Amino acid sequence: MAQNWTPTSWRQKPIQQVPDYPDLAALAATEERLAKFPPLVFAGEARRLKSALANVSEGKGFLLQGGDCAESFAEHGADTIRDFFRAFLQMAVVLTFGAQQPVVKVGRIAGQFAKPRSSGIEKQGDVSLPSYRGDIINGIEFTEEERVPNPERQLMAYRQSAATLNLLRAFAMGGYANLENVNQWMLGFVKDSPQAERYRKLADRISETMDFMKAIGITSENHPNLRETDFFTSHEALLLGYEQALTRVDSTSGDWYATSGHMIWIGDRTRQADHAHVEYCRGIKNPLGLKCGPTLTSDGLLELIDLLNPANEAGRLTLICRFGHDKVADNLPRLIRAVEREGKKVVWSCDPMHGNTITLNNYKTRPFERILSEVESFFQIHRAEGTHPGGIHIEMTGNDVTECTGGARALSGDDLADRYHTHCDPRLNADQALELAFLLAERMKGGRDEKRMVVNG
Repeated sequence: MAQNWTPTSWRQKPIQQVPDYPDLAALAATEERLAKFPPLVFAGEARRLKSALANVSEGKGFLLQGGDCAESFAEHGADTIRDFFRAFLQMAVVLTFGAQQPVVKVGRIAGQFAKPRSSGIEKQGDVSLPSYRGDIINGIEFTEEERVPNPERQLMAYRQSAATLNLLRAFAMGGYANLENVNQWMLGFVKDSPQAERYRKLADRISETMDFMKAIGITSENHPNLRETDFFTSHEALLLGYEQALTRVDSTSGDWYATSGHMIWIGDRTRQADHAHVEYCRGIKNPLGLKCGPTLTSDGLLELIDLLNPANEAGRLTLICRFGHDKVADNLPRLIRAVEREGKKVVWSCDPMHGNTITLNNYKTRPFERILSEVESFFQIHRAEGTHPGGIHIEMTGNDVTECTGGARALSGDDLADRYHTHCDPRLNADQALELAFLLAERMKGGRDEKRMVVNG
């Protein structure tokens, strides 16, 4: 167990991004109820994810992490979950082929309800109200009643997470994830894409590989791993009272685990070394993520690594880099060199979303070309440093939204108003997400070919 740590020790530390609940007795009663609810995930599952991430940290895998910016109560439904899972699986198949390595699949789902805000107050006209902090805390409607933090929302978030997890487990293990199905969905995307010719060669090679496997008798009927998949959940550990209520002792090891999700991460706004969020996360045994923005110093990163992963355990810590396409070159190399110099075992992941947000026609959006540019820079820098670019972390949906500009269908600022549905930040739609996977697979294959030429040359 972490030294001088308990599930409540975070309460003695300074804290950022905490909602101002008006009824503290009601909050305490809600947290007490949650503490008696069944866990959402199990310690053995979290350990399995940590083992898979350990392989990624050693250059033997790739992490695909993605999902909603912020889940909502209003949009919860079987079709929404199915469409997200379908798009996510297609991305994973393309990236598996591009990387020629296992892809670890981690969704931002079944718990991603709370959002940090740059200001605690939102102003519209002459009216000022508390900012919307996610459905687990308050409502998005700009009314005094909806914006008051309500602890009862935590119970709703728990129940929605449980229902979502139930469906995801059924999809992952019940045949929906059959590789043959995923390949057919992907071929449908390629056929309809304006960039069809560019993607067809890769899609044809995947189909040829599957036909060869079938010809030698490797099918989903006799190899269950072709019709089943491991899928894990993750979210930002922002609302610590909720996390504490779902923190449980594993009966087999005696260790503490957050059972709200398999992996949780610390945001760029709450990563202060002596504050509550780092204190809470250092004591649980789940795989952790740490958002790394432009203001993070090399010494500050090393201090956080020592706090969060003092045993230097492979798979424990994923560094999720979110700089912006124009700031990667100034920030990523110095962090990589510091981590390498100290021999720290981490997974390096690229979040190309959060540093590339602009306002266009009064809408927050993210240009696809900037997202792709940050990913490309991330890969190029890792190749130059001799380190493994271990993953990507994106905000995406399986729905046909118009929230990010660009991509093969060239969404413009004028298209944003058509289907702008996000509760918070703009997400890639299903086509843009899969397009990013194809472009990334091309880069991965190119990198392997370069390495092969160096080895053979």
